[in-house]
Amino acid sequence: MSDSAALPRSAAEAAGGAVAAGQAVTVRVPATSANLGPGFDSLGMAVGLYDTVRVRTSAEPGTTVKISGEGAATLPTDDTHLVVKTIRQTAESVGFSVPGLHFEAENVIPHGRGLGSSASAIVSGVLAGNALLPAEHRLDAAALLDLCSRLEGHPDNVAPALAGGLAISWEEDGAFRSANAPVHADIIPVAAVPATELSTESARGLLPAEVPHPAAAANSGRAALLIHALAAEPSLLPAGTVDFLHQDYRASAMEPSAALMRHLRSHGIAAVISGAGPTVMALANGNDQADQAELLIAQHLAAAETAQFWRVLRLSVDRDGARVEEHQRY
Repeated sequence: MSDSAALPRSAAEAAGGAVAAGQAVTVRVPATSANLGPGFDSLGMAVGLYDTVRVRTSAEPGTTVKISGEGAATLPTDDTHLVVKTIRQTAESVGFSVPGLHFEAENVIPHGRGLGSSASAIVSGVLAGNALLPAEHRLDAAALLDLCSRLEGHPDNVAPALAGGLAISWEEDGAFRSANAPVHADIIPVAAVPATELSTESARGLLPAEVPHPAAAANSGRAALLIHALAAEPSLLPAGTVDFLHQDYRASAMEPSAALMRHLRSHGIAAVISGAGPTVMALANGNDQADQAELLIAQHLAAAETAQFWRVLRLSVDRDGARVEEHQRY
């Protein structure tokens, strides 16, 4: 999708001009886990792992970029940085420019691991760019979701990143929409994050163009059960996370992850491939099962002699979503 196709146009475009210099904005955005088994391209949940960006505007043209944490050695430090590019695109979508920009990022979300790092970057950029606009030209919640979804290409990660919790997303009448569902307080996400990356494009390339009707019917039933299990009856999570659409097709690209997922599921743990992978996400029902999941992960990785290449993170469900933590003039 081209940038011009991704950006909505607005009557406010006629106003034009540059955003005010001397503004400072800080945005904090959670990681996300999409699909959650059967919810392919429609379900996503925010988890307690956060990237933070800080932006200052200047009257002097140009861009400075500082990055710490994930990607510090590899990400671009100019206008091609995804967050910087998105800030400018957001302002341009309503006819404003951003002449001078000083940008800092603290990256905690692993890149290319199925935890929504690109969605977090896009949400960060859109919220920061929106905050820099004059109040009367800022996008509302629906427009923010639609713009983020178009820039990302789909809503399943950006929707929970924006709103927190569990998001159910769809496209209707040419616009992306989302609704939030509750997540039971006992659910504890446990992520096993390998050192190897996997691009979403590569993972999608393994999917068939068509699936059998019985598989689609079975998947729809499990997706409905998953929403009930997440909201009210976590004991049903192992059954609710069974997928018929994507995980088996992608297994060859991440066999260690697929093997770990199968191992956890064989012990009654609701484990899924997070997003396009290769992170494995266990949705534990309470602290005791979270302890069990961590032990099973450690034992499996030790037996496979790959423990040194994985991180195991006990997370929380983020219920607040992305936040503009500070917006001031200096």
